[in-house]
Amino acid sequence: MSNATTNASAGAPARLEHTELPRKESNGPLRKQLFAWILLAPTVIGMGVFTVIPIIGSVVLAFFRWDIISAPEFVGFENFVSVVTNPTVRVSFLNTIVFVVIAVTLQLGIALVLAAMVAERLPNWLRVFFRSTFFFPLILSAASVSIFMGYLFNEQFGAVNWLLGLIGIAPVPWLTTPTGAAAVVIIVYVWQNFGFSFLLFVGGLGSIPKEIYEAAEIDGASGVKKFFNVTMPLLSPTTLVASVMAVISALQVFDQPYVLTRGGPGDSTRTAVMVIFESGFQQLEFGRASAIGLLLMILIMAVTYVQFRLSRRFVFYQ
Repeated sequence: MSNATTNASAGAPARLEHTELPRKESNGPLRKQLFAWILLAPTVIGMGVFTVIPIIGSVVLAFFRWDIISAPEFVGFENFVSVVTNPTVRVSFLNTIVFVVIAVTLQLGIALVLAAMVAERLPNWLRVFFRSTFFFPLILSAASVSIFMGYLFNEQFGAVNWLLGLIGIAPVPWLTTPTGAAAVVIIVYVWQNFGFSFLLFVGGLGSIPKEIYEAAEIDGASGVKKFFNVTMPLLSPTTLVASVMAVISALQVFDQPYVLTRGGPGDSTRTAVMVIFESGFQQLEFGRASAIGLLLMILIMAVTYVQFRLSRRFVFYQ
């Protein structure tokens, strides 16, 4: 009986078990997109409320006359005409350009020299110490640093003139002459901001392969030739980034000249952002302030564009 059953079952076709394949959820990509938008929503909303909308509002406001108290009045290009013909605005933009040229040159030069020195054969703990020391001024408040520096450069009781007096130099009127005030603003700004460029250059120098320097030494290149023929070309991408960020930051300088000199003596240290602040929050001419801000934005974009265009000639990628 059992044999017959076995034979019968053996002769019968095998019964295949039905296995269900896992179904792909049709709404899977939709859920991922929804989850991504939920994560991005705070940033997108924040940028829209605090960046995009104010920029659009500022551009629109540049064509109106508005003092907060009365209703906005459309004036077309009148604000731009008054800005271009205003001597104070022209001087402030000229001061800003001169400041950018001098301050950015010093900032990048000092940062590059110090980065090259730190990148030499130094113990790791000493490198960390210098990186922290040079970067520390950047995390301080620009206003508090400027107040402190104002006391140091005071003509009557400042520590700088006291030290100069020890070597027989008469007190220097740092903050009461146009040249002295401009020099102090540049010194304070460079001292506080060169640390960021320094870190960029340290990272750039660390990414250059040592084999290239060894090959240059085999070819008989001296230290100066290695710096200009090897280091500078390979460091050019970092130099581009550092210069673009330094120029954009310097074109918007405000804290140091405002706290140290209030734009004086005269208009010798008045910058473009200071004129925007004075027009908007002191004179209540918000349309005029928006027009100046729009012109400054165009200047920043133009300078950045020129930098990237020129970079095609001197930037080399490995």
